[in-house]
Amino acid sequence: MPATPQRPRLTGRPVMITGAASGIGRALAVRLARAGSPVAIADNDEAGLKDTAASLSGRVLTRVLDVRDAADQLRFADEVRDWLPAPLAGVFNNAGVAVTSSVLDADVEDDQWLHDINFHGVVNGTRAFLPILVEQGSGAIVNTSSVFGLAGMPFQSAYCAAKFAVRGFTESLRHELRGTGVRAVTVHPGGITTNIARNARVRRDPEGRGRTKEQMAAQFEAITMTSPDKAAAVIHSGVEKGKARILVGPDAYVFDALTRITPTHYYSVLARVQSRLRARAAEKA
Repeated sequence: MPATPQRPRLTGRPVMITGAASGIGRALAVRLARAGSPVAIADNDEAGLKDTAASLSGRVLTRVLDVRDAADQLRFADEVRDWLPAPLAGVFNNAGVAVTSSVLDADVEDDQWLHDINFHGVVNGTRAFLPILVEQGSGAIVNTSSVFGLAGMPFQSAYCAAKFAVRGFTESLRHELRGTGVRAVTVHPGGITTNIARNARVRRDPEGRGRTKEQMAAQFEAITMTSPDKAAAVIHSGVEKGKARILVGPDAYVFDALTRITPTHYYSVLARVQSRLRARAAEKA
């Protein structure tokens, strides 16, 4: 008989998180460490990673890691295997970056940089850690997509392509894992108040309005609806409940509903909603 999948409980059990120097990754590390989980954290931002580690209680393994490097991901997986005090409960492939550009003016190197981190980094992490989970017959691969993995948005072609790819990859993996006791989970965050927009690559204002990168980041942050701590709580709860697909934030539910109801015209509605949110944010400023 095939193994019956168990709910991938995280609380008090070891987890691995990439992109842990800030944002959702840091919030997940803090939340799970407080819940008693030994935490292995990785990021290419060494200073941010140290700050995260300093905020954690309990057993912690830190690793400066470029998720684009498949061989180094495998080495890190071996280090985690040797470090594990108990079976690995969750692998959070969370690292991500952003690029803002029209397709017409896209910089090939910027797009490749994003794809290598946002998609190939997820694939590398999955391939590196999946053997550990399959061998023990339990645990969850938790891959961060986005609401932009549900809907295509103007000036976000590279980001949407990568996040749609994460969604497809993880859903395929989920079906492959039937009967193994291991789960694959896709996370679709809406607007989260992190540094992703400020750290994005932006060559010019794609709408031709002369905005600086800082101005565009501020406009994005003005309409975000969810804090990293809240996002971590939703993800933690969703994985523990055995969900295969986790929507994070009220805007994520709007995106999901609109793409189902009007799959070719959803942006007309979303554009109006965004315009109203920005107007309200401007009034409060």
